[in-house]
Amino acid sequence: MRKASVVFAAGLASLTGIPSAADAAAPIQAAGVWRNPKNTVHVRMQPCGTTVCGTVVWAAPKAEAKARKAGTPKLVGTQLFREFKQVRPGVWNGRVFVPDMGRTFSGSIVANSATSMTGKGCLIGNLLCKTQTWTRIG
Repeated sequence: MRKASVVFAAGLASLTGIPSAADAAAPIQAAGVWRNPKNTVHVRMQPCGTTVCGTVVWAAPKAEAKARKAGTPKLVGTQLFREFKQVRPGVWNGRVFVPDMGRTFSGSIVANSATSMTGKGCLIGNLLCKTQTWTRIG
């Protein structure tokens, strides 16, 4: 499997209104900007109709180059996280576009705290999965 996770994981961190695991009654407002573990992609999460989406607002030159090589001419401005819906307190499911693969996959997010989320994306069912923890930066 190609190392598509720089952008893939970025997409997984894009949810708003995620309830805290510690207090499901008090929603964490996750709208804002989140970074991947290597700080090579920043995604702004925001409501999109009845769902949540995330758009790349900054990318390191290496991440831009990988996306361009796979057919995504401009990474900044690309919507990576699409149609994320809450399935239970603190857990959201949706679809993630992976620019350096040119494909869309299913993904999920689990809220760890107001500043941390763990995203998991799988290529086939619950196989060939990648998990990363994202940090709020704004």
